[in-house]
Amino acid sequence: MIVQTEMYTLVMIERNDKLLLLNRPEFKKYPGFISPGGKIDFPESPAEGAIREVREETGLQVEKMRYKGLDEYVVPDKAYRYIVYNYLAYETSGQLIESPPEGELVWVKKKDVLDLPMQPFFKRKLPLFFEDGTFEIHTSWDGEDPKSAQVNIISFC
Repeated sequence: MIVQTEMYTLVMIERNDKLLLLNRPEFKKYPGFISPGGKIDFPESPAEGAIREVREETGLQVEKMRYKGLDEYVVPDKAYRYIVYNYLAYETSGQLIESPPEGELVWVKKKDVLDLPMQPFFKRKLPLFFEDGTFEIHTSWDGEDPKSAQVNIISFC
C-alpha cells in the first residue's frame, strides 16, 4: 500500500509571557487564532521549514526554538497521513510585517489565549507546548466527520 504523507510545521512564538498568534479570517482554511506554520518544502528539514514559515508569515527570524512534539492525522481508508512538527520559538529577532499573508498578527497574554476563538485541534495541543518534555498526538478519523476522530495524546518527560 502506498501511503500519501504530507508534512507541516507549527511554531508557537513566546516573548515576555505573550504568544504571537495569527487571527486567520473566515475565508482562509482553519479560521481563528493559530500559530504560524505551514507545509514543509522538499527537501528542507522540519526545523528549516518551521524557520522559513515563521519568516514568511511574520517577518521574524527564529534564533532559538525547541522541538515540542508531533501531531499526526491519519485517514486509514484513504492511506493518508498528515504530520505536523511542533516547535516553541523562545528567541526571535526582526520586525513584524505590516500586511501578513495569513491573517492579523496579535501578541496575546498566555493566560488569555484559551479564551480566543480557535480550531479545536489547536486548543487541544496549545497547553502541551508549555509542559516539560515532548508530546505525540495521533488522530485517526474517516476524513469527513470530525466526530469520528479517535485521539490519543502521549506526553514524554
